Amino acid sequence: MEARLNVMAGPVAAKAMKHIVAAATALGESTLPASTRELVMLRASQINGCAGCVDMHTKDAAAAGETAQRLHLVAAWREAKVFTDAERAALALAEEGTRIADAAGGVPDEVWADAAEHYDDDQLADLVVQIALINAFNRGNVITRQPAGDYVVGQYH
Repeated sequence: MEARLNVMAGPVAAKAMKHIVAAATALGESTLPASTRELVMLRASQINGCAGCVDMHTKDAAAAGETAQRLHLVAAWREAKVFTDAERAALALAEEGTRIADAAGGVPDEVWADAAEHYDDDQLADLVVQIALINAFNRGNVITRQPAGDYVVGQYH
């Protein structure tokens, strides 16, 4: 499989993407646990069918110490006992935030309230931005059919 387009080849698109990458990098300063951020990015990427991001975030999470069991169970997190209540709340928010078009009215109040029970306002803001950014990356990769499988941990950091 070959990518349809290299968005970094165009001067305007490359400039815009650098800003999106910088925003994602800034989230590394969040007090939101890095493992939660990786799980959220993996789940959104699974929903969006973004193989490149699934490849990247499973490898990054594993390199950071995430277990294979938990990574394999992200797709079925509701039935898995291996996630904390806080992680479940983050995964639910990620799913609802990713599937906005599927629910008239956006993210349900109960999903937001559950997340707010586990995260302070700063962490919630970081979580919202993380979900928005991974969806942006997913959409760009899916639109341009970016191939997956060659990612090396730390390649974009």
